[in-house]
Amino acid sequence: MTVTHATFTLERTYPVPPARVFAAWADQAAKGRWFVPDGTHELDFRVGGRETVGATGSDGTALAVTSTYHDIVPEQRIVYSSTLSGGKVLATVSVTTVELVAEGEGTRLVLTEQGTFLDGAEEPAWRERGTGDWLDRLGEALK
Repeated sequence: MTVTHATFTLERTYPVPPARVFAAWADQAAKGRWFVPDGTHELDFRVGGRETVGATGSDGTALAVTSTYHDIVPEQRIVYSSTLSGGKVLATVSVTTVELVAEGEGTRLVLTEQGTFLDGAEEPAWRERGTGDWLDRLGEALK
């Protein structure tokens, strides 16, 4: 049984104001288009609200992500905690902070995730790559 702790930070700059980037996180239909292109998605975007994602892994394992929102400052900051399970096995527990900073007419998004990765069920590099992929899809959705 192993436990790996890892933190990563990703930054993206989008050519739209923070209000547009924030709205893409806050609205279930908008977020579903870039965050969960395949799978199920439910979003209750408020402090104390939950977000759930269901998908199928490349090996056919049912994947489930459950997040709880702890801090939301409109157009500035989102903080949430998440669990990822594959089948009935808990793979990760993490805390994520998303910061939105106005830069000219655009937005710099800074995402920092602190994760606990259990028993090799997920690797920090996989999570960082996957998170980068959905931040890139967010950029495409904002065009």
